[in-house]
Amino acid sequence: MKTIFFATVLALSLVGYRSSTPLTISGTVYDSTDGTPLAGVMVKVDGTNTSVGTDAKGHYAIAAENGQYLVFSYIGYETKRVKVGKRDQLDVKLVPAPVGMLDEVVVVTGHDARAKRESTLMGGRVSGIAATYQPHYYQPLLANTESYKGFAENRFFNPLDEPLSTFAIDVDAASYSNFRRFINNGQLPPLDAVRIEEMVNYFQYDLKGPSNGEPVAIHTELATAPWNPKHRLLRIGLKAKSIPTDKLPASNLVFLIDVSGSMMGGNRLPLAQASMKMLVDQLRDNDHVAIVTYAGSAGVALESTPGSQKTKIKDAIDGLSAGGSTAGGAGLQLAYRIARRHFIKGGNNRIILASDGDFNVGPSSDGDMEQLIAKERQSGVSLSALGFGMGNLKDSKMELLANKGHGNYAYIDNITEARKAMVTEFGGTLFTVAKDVKVQVEFNPAKVQAYRLLGYENRLLEKEDFNNDEKLGGDMGVGHTVTALYEIVPVGVKSNYAGDVDPLKYQQVKERPAVGNSHEVATVKFRYKDPDGDKSRLQQVAVADRPLELANASADFRFASAVAELGMLLRNSEYKQLADYDQLIARAKASKGLDDEGYRAEFIRLAESAKLLVKSNDLAARDR
Repeated sequence: MKTIFFATVLALSLVGYRSSTPLTISGTVYDSTDGTPLAGVMVKVDGTNTSVGTDAKGHYAIAAENGQYLVFSYIGYETKRVKVGKRDQLDVKLVPAPVGMLDEVVVVTGHDARAKRESTLMGGRVSGIAATYQPHYYQPLLANTESYKGFAENRFFNPLDEPLSTFAIDVDAASYSNFRRFINNGQLPPLDAVRIEEMVNYFQYDLKGPSNGEPVAIHTELATAPWNPKHRLLRIGLKAKSIPTDKLPASNLVFLIDVSGSMMGGNRLPLAQASMKMLVDQLRDNDHVAIVTYAGSAGVALESTPGSQKTKIKDAIDGLSAGGSTAGGAGLQLAYRIARRHFIKGGNNRIILASDGDFNVGPSSDGDMEQLIAKERQSGVSLSALGFGMGNLKDSKMELLANKGHGNYAYIDNITEARKAMVTEFGGTLFTVAKDVKVQVEFNPAKVQAYRLLGYENRLLEKEDFNNDEKLGGDMGVGHTVTALYEIVPVGVKSNYAGDVDPLKYQQVKERPAVGNSHEVATVKFRYKDPDGDKSRLQQVAVADRPLELANASADFRFASAVAELGMLLRNSEYKQLADYDQLIARAKASKGLDDEGYRAEFIRLAESAKLLVKSNDLAARDR
């Protein structure tokens, strides 16, 4: 009996024994030189797969045990290794790396499973190759199968030949968060992943909302172009009206969640689940949610449930797991059927797709998806898309689905971005106040020698489409702001951008009107429909020829121009002219403003990291 007693005591003590109790370590990572918080720092528990990134304010939280080491790594800074003690608060200061510091990059080609090391300078961008910065350790990577829709950037037009510029507005911001993900991983983004309008529209701007009962107000500002002081930059800003949450219409939502094998991984399905649960917390009692999933086939994980039953909805989300092929077309069809079945007249009827866009069973081509959504959107059900995943994101498909589905597209790369989309900008993400919004600008040839729209290449329209209510535009949600930028070459400035062709043989040569016949540079028109309307309405405003010096332009103008300038540099635009990393970074710092959420400070850090990556690649190219 004594032996049994001691054996039992020993067994119980071993069961309850742990070498140490896990702690949730939290803190902030700073730049050691100026004390600025660093966003996007990788914090990893050494010797494990546990890692997190710091948010826009440099904060992090990670589970670790006493005696383990946390590794803090960030492009352009020396990696720091810190031992975990008994304290759960750990602030860290990173030291900028010496200029020219070499490190190792793991490169894996798209069709080659072999990984090779290259002694190059912190990251690279080669067509068809995925390269990731790996500080002080080596880890093989999977082949990169991400896809982006190629496009040729807009060129300059002569208003004598093309007086009208027409496009559908775009409130998507996926390109910015995707760019951030690449930079924080030590890479420059693929050229076609950089969409300037989405980078500019990631940020909120201080514009006055409409005061005349209209859903949208229009603003313009004209100043010197930062990358060419002889040129001008025209900013067009739209601001949607704000509506208190308790006044918003009831929502009939269908969460369409991809649970296929391609969604395995911490930055895919688990992040999608966390994002959806954030959205559930915003729901009111009169809102309803259904959950549809798809892998090899589609199914209903939760029938339409009132927003008051948040625990039930979250339990259904938590119960999802990934595996199998990807029948995205079947999932979309089922989601539309569920949405139509519970349709709320005058309400917000919307499907929210969470996926990497990797459809491979059933209708899966861009054409198939476009036909499916074109048919279904007539029902009054909108489709918004949330992109997840790294290395396999089908960006082109996700953007197409949102554009054709009367919705918006966001790329969620971390939990901070999920909070931005699901909480901070909840109304703008889900509730439409104006649909099919189009912009048409007529330029005055007496003042304008040539003009160019920055971005919106995937949203261009024919001039006749502006008055055609059958042609789709973009949608604006509650409180949304939209910015478009035009670079203008004034009359009298020596430039080749207007083009030079031989005189026509069969038509009379057009002559530029006298300069003094107008005080207007352009007229901006925009059309929109009410959320439930079929007939568009028109507003317009003239732009006076009174350009400001760049230093006297608004802070928002200067900051937006810095974001656009970075986009041109990342794309290596043939129109970048005197664009420069140092000048755009300085301008962004000077125009950061209040920045309560820290997004603008984060942009400055990303631009600084991009500058380092570009210099690194240039040095590596010269050494080869």
